Amino acid sequence: MAVLRNIGAVVAGLFLGSVANMAVIQLSWSLWPMPEGLDTSDYDALGAYISTLPTQAFLLVMVAHLLQAGLGGWVAARLGASRPRVLALVVAALTLLGGVANLLMLPAPVWMWVEVPLYLAVGWGVGTLELRRRER
Repeated sequence: MAVLRNIGAVVAGLFLGSVANMAVIQLSWSLWPMPEGLDTSDYDALGAYISTLPTQAFLLVMVAHLLQAGLGGWVAARLGASRPRVLALVVAALTLLGGVANLLMLPAPVWMWVEVPLYLAVGWGVGTLELRRRER
């Protein structure tokens, strides 16, 4: 039963982390709207739009990604039956895979790669917080 609870905790963490990520991305799109009629499935057109964005837009995207790893990891750690740090790291690692895929597919400044190891650091941190809470 604990295994099922841990799997459900990771799924819930991924879902809620993704919702938070998309909320921040929506904010970014409202601040820097996409051109009318942009086909987001056309990576060349999407890349051309992304290349016009200011540094602040990329910082907001970084916040969105780290929020996904952090909030999602915390939810998984909090809801899981055992091993909260591991559950948080699973969510952070899956977020990392998505982040790397985005960085490889879409144009972004080279400094955006700084966020990649931070996913795991955030996951470790929230997992540790939950572990300490449980030990009290």
